[in-house]
Formats: sequence, C-alpha cells, structure tokens
Amino acid sequence: MTIHKEGYTSLAITILFIFVLNALIQFYMPTAHTLKWIVYIFSGALFLIILQFFRSPFFDIETAENTILCPADGKVVVIEETEETEFLKDKRIQLSVFMSPVNVHVNRNPIAGVVSYFKYHKGKYLVAWHPKSSTENERTTIAIENSKGVTVLFRQIAGALARRIVWYVKEGDVVDQGQQFGFIKFGSRVDVFLPLGTKILVNIGDVVKGGRTILAELVDAEPLKEVAKPDAIVVPEPPAAPVEPAILVEETPTMNSITPAPSLVVDHPETAENPAVEESGAEKPVKKKTASKAKKVDSGDAAQEADSE
Repeated sequence: MTIHKEGYTSLAITILFIFVLNALIQFYMPTAHTLKWIVYIFSGALFLIILQFFRSPFFDIETAENTILCPADGKVVVIEETEETEFLKDKRIQLSVFMSPVNVHVNRNPIAGVVSYFKYHKGKYLVAWHPKSSTENERTTIAIENSKGVTVLFRQIAGALARRIVWYVKEGDVVDQGQQFGFIKFGSRVDVFLPLGTKILVNIGDVVKGGRTILAELVDAEPLKEVAKPDAIVVPEPPAAPVEPAILVEETPTMNSITPAPSLVVDHPETAENPAVEESGAEKPVKKKTASKAKKVDSGDAAQEADSE
C-alpha cells in the first residue's frame, strides 16, 4: 500500500497544522497536561484519517470484456432504471456507489475501450446521497465504448465535503479496465449507467471494492435471425398447379403470305395470263412430227414393193 499522489499536498498541510498546534500548546500552556494529551490524541487521529483516506492499495485486477468492475470503494445506494439525458439520451440502468470519508477514493475504469465522451460540470455541493446530486452537483461525465460497440457512462459526483474532483482521461484516450481514471477527495459518489438487459450482480446496501467487485455482466445481443424464429409464422405453400402439355398449332399460309416470284411476272407475262394457249401450242408440234413419220413409212413400203416386182 502506498499514498496516492493526490494526498501529498493534503498530508503536508495536515502535518504542518499538527506541528503548529502542538507547539502553541507547549509554549503557552506548559503545565496543562490534560489539554496536551487531548491535543496529542486529536493530532494523531487527524493524521491517520488523512493518511488512510489517500491510501492506494496494490492488488491484482481480473479483467473481462463482458464484466463491469466497480469504479470505487463504498456502498451501493441506487439500482434503478432511468433516462440518461446528457450523452446517451436513452433508458439505462443506473447503479450508484456512495463513498464515505473512510473509503479509498481512487476511481477506476469499469470497462476497457475508447473514451468517446468527457465533460466537466460546475455545480452545487449537495450531500452525495441526494437524488439531484447526480445532475446538479459538481461532476464529470465520462463514456467509454468497448470493442463490441457497447457504451458505459459513469460520473464522478462531488458531495458536501468532497469539493475536489480529479480526472486523468480525455476524449479519444484508449483505457484499460481497472485503470485509474480519477480521484475524489473527502466523500463522494460515482454513478454508472449500464445498457438495459445487463445482469446486475449486486444489491442495494452491498459493500463493494473498486477494481475488485464485479457489479454486472453485459449480455451480448442475440442475432436477429435467432430472435425472429420463435415469432415467425409458417404459411404452407399451395400445391403446384399441373403443367399442361404444350400444343403446337400449325399455321395455314394465307394468300397474303404467298408472294409470287418476281421472275414469272417480269419474264413471262403472257404465259401467266393464259396458260391454256401455252399447253396447246406445245402439243401441236408433236402431232405434226408423228404424221410426217407415218408418211415416210408408207412411201418406203411402196418403194420396196415396186422393186420386188
């Protein structure tokens, strides 16, 4: 265990105050032994309170992407569903941890990722358990987005006694889970805003330890196909209609579709107009040739008869 760097100045001022107080008592009231003992006891108690308040213990931090580590020592005072209106602007589960003056006031990142939002707000100093302290007190708002795209927002809130908020992060920083992101002096509160559906592992009134207690577990979103299966309505498909065989229809050519050959019209106009004349003209030469042949045969036979006589 060591003393946190934020306590160096406070410890130096405390030691100086104790030294001056005891010196005055010793110088002006050397015989007031009872008063001296009272001052001695008060001085020792004050030093121990300041010393333990700024203590920074060493311990191993177990990290996991789906777990939410407690950001500070204290007691769980709020677990409720609320509307986050500053950055996320949607419904979230708010989990608040109140830190008393005797708790370790080191603040640690609940998840690992990239700081997507940071803002410091000046404000009032209401008691840390007041319902409006989350929106009206002096505070810082930090949002971290992990590798799966899940954003967790948390706030450091100053209380009536705690009037000093310290932070070590800015937008764009890559941070580790359990790493210190800030410090609040002398009593305060930290709010954590988790996605709806997150599995909460603590109850109101539980004493928790920063960086060691697991507050909740993130639930991975189910694939859309798996979500839609239970609600899907299966409609049976109608039976397929029988397919009728195709009927081939032979088209009858029409007069308009038949076009006479251009050669007949151009080369033989008379033949096309009167085919009967052409047929009679073709037969006559055949008849003449037959008659002439018959005459030749008759004349030849007559000549043979004359010779024989």
